[in-house]
Parts: sequence; C-alpha cells; structure tokens
Amino acid sequence: YNRRTTPNLERLAAEGAVFEYAYSNATWTKPSTMSFMTSLQHSVLGGHNSDSDPLPEQAVTMAEHMHRADYQTGVFVSNSYAGRASSLERGVDLIRDSERGNNSISSVSLHEDFWRWREAYPAEPYWVHFQTTDVHWPYQPVAPFAGLFITPESREMYDEWERQLRNADNFPRPVLADFEETGIASVAHFSARRRLYDEAMAHQDHQLGQLVKRLKATGEWEHTLLIVAADHSYGPAGLRDPSVHRWGPMLRSSQTRVPLIIVWPGRVAGGQRFSQPVSMIDMLPTILDLAGLPMPDVMQGQSLAPLLLGEEGWEPRPVILDEFYVDQETGELSGAIAVIEGRWGASLEINPDSDLTWWRSTVPEEERRPTPLLVCDLWNDAMCLRSLHEERPDLVEKYTAFLKAQFEAHQALAKLFTPG
Repeated sequence: YNRRTTPNLERLAAEGAVFEYAYSNATWTKPSTMSFMTSLQHSVLGGHNSDSDPLPEQAVTMAEHMHRADYQTGVFVSNSYAGRASSLERGVDLIRDSERGNNSISSVSLHEDFWRWREAYPAEPYWVHFQTTDVHWPYQPVAPFAGLFITPESREMYDEWERQLRNADNFPRPVLADFEETGIASVAHFSARRRLYDEAMAHQDHQLGQLVKRLKATGEWEHTLLIVAADHSYGPAGLRDPSVHRWGPMLRSSQTRVPLIIVWPGRVAGGQRFSQPVSMIDMLPTILDLAGLPMPDVMQGQSLAPLLLGEEGWEPRPVILDEFYVDQETGELSGAIAVIEGRWGASLEINPDSDLTWWRSTVPEEERRPTPLLVCDLWNDAMCLRSLHEERPDLVEKYTAFLKAQFEAHQALAKLFTPG
C-alpha cells in the first residue's frame, strides 16, 4: 500500500503468526461478535430481531468460559453491539461499552480504562477483549495524525460534501445517484474519505503499539497471548454501484476479510504466515485450546492451535458466513448464507419472499438479486462485483445444494438454543 498506516501491526506480524485469508462470519458488528464469542453462526443463535437481541441462555460466551476457569475478565468496547446490547457482559467482571465523544480516538479511553482496571486488580490470569471504533465512520482523526494524508483545504471541502449528502437516502454510504443529484465528484469524495480512513488507521495502529510497549514495560508481555483481529472489514465506505446485488458484500474482501495476527512470545513461532482460509468463528476454540481449557459442548469453529504450534489435528474446511433477520409474525428467518471455498465464493438467499417489508423496503429494486444463488471467482474478482451464475450452472447446482444443506444443519442445531 502506498501509505504507511500500520508499522506497529507489521512489527507484531513479524513476531507472531499471520493468517492471510481470515474472514468474519457476517458483515456487521452484532451478528459477527455474537458468533465469534460463542463459535456459533448467526442463524444458529436465532437471527436478528432487534438491536438489543440477547444471546440464547444456552450459548456460552468466551468470557464465561474464561471466568469459569478463574480468569479475571474484562470487556472494553465503544460499540454496545459488542457488549450489553448482545448479552456479552455475561461472565465479565468489568465491562465498559459506552461511547465517549470522538469515534476515531476510542482506543485511547478504552486502553486507559484497561490500565486502571489492571492497577486496581493486578492479579492473574486475566482475559480482556477490546473492540474499538477508531476506523469507523465518520472519521475524525486527531493530531498528529490529522492532516497526515489530507490537506486542510481538502478536509474542508469533504466536510461540505458530507453536509450536502446528509439528506441523501443512502447516507453515510452514498450511491452514484446521490452524487449525480448533488453534483459532487464521486471519485474526489471517495479519495478524501480514504485519506481520512488512513489517518484514523494510523492512529489506531499507534495506540496498539503503545499498548504493547506498556505490556512489555510492566513485564506482562512474555506471558501474554495477543490476538489482533476484527468483527468485520470496513473500508472507507466507498461507492456502491446500483447494479451490484444487495447480498454481495458478504463475499467482498472489503466487508468480511479481516486481519488476524496471533502473538505469543516463546510459544507461537514468529514469522509464520498461513494462506489457508479461516474464520473468526475459530477464535473461541483456538483460545481455549491454547490455554489448555475444555472445549464447548457445541461449537462450529475449530481450533487453529495445531497450525500455530506445528502439530497435527487441523483440517481445511470452507468458510461459512450467514446473516439473518426474523419475521416477527412467523418467526421465519430471511437472509443469506454464503461459503468461501478456495477460488469460489457463493451466496444463497433464503426465504426471499418473506414479508419483512421493513427490511426489504430499504433495498432499491435495482439492487435486488437476479437469482437466489450468486457465485463469484474470488481470485479474479475479490470484490465480488460480478456473479457467474449464468456462465457456470455447474457451480450454481453444486453450491445451491451445499448451502441449502448447510442452512438445514444450522436450523437443526438452533433447536438446542432458546432465542433470547
């Protein structure tokens, strides 16, 4: 990349193991975080009813597993979807899940709260989860990162464009029609957003470096397992072509491909890079395995420990993503389930005719799917902008059958859980 936004991440990558093809299991925070904290897919957990859906009582969170093993547990997040709005305070000794002012510097206050907690309760072992929003829109980087990649004049122009676009139906993710209506140059707007995103990323990277520096200064680093990952990808909210199908983002690298770096001094060899596709749903079993703790009775991920430690026991498997909404009258799930398998990505719409008018009405007619199953060549089309369903009927047949069977298996597993 032409801008040096992540020097600290690069140093951590050299010290630990990097998974080059890691994926979230959904495109936004609530379903994704609930999944990786329980190693259960969104459809198994009951789908999305409202912004305050709790987890099923029978689903055991990562914090609960660690707390039962006598770890102190802390959660520091600046988005309640990753906290109490999703029942993720369960098993947590101390939780902080409120926003404080500027999104783009959330890591500063989250880290301060963490160190206050450690000073007040210095006992070990402990488990802590951070989920920051530094790189989340609306991008308000601070000095010395503000102005690193964008001039004051360009920033002022961008702020004016944002004011004009605020009334657009698709704000803060405008489509081409919004630019045509306002007369704003779409490429210039996107370029400015990208520069601001990069400044916010540089700030977050610096704060991560400061956290590691202090862990080393306090003598905790040598016995710390550190995992850097994300609940989903979040590029600088660029243009959406109206011809692109609504559920395509689930397969796009800009939505679900995430960083994944695992560092454990003296235990996980540094400099390792893995090209095998893995997913965030593997995080819970990986941490429990590395900590020598019992596995969940029910889980859908698998431990990455064998890969990290050079041992046998890991088998490649397709990455599954799903995201569902609940028809509150019928209880029926409606949404999509997707698979990433090597070169191919496929996404199947489930119950497209469900009467979820509150959700369907948000999708413009021209953005809706031309067919239930879409398939992309991820080697040559990482953004999944073009479906091959017409050219490759063989893949349509294969992945339609596979994803239908996968969804049925999820529904069967969901019977073990009572929706929250």
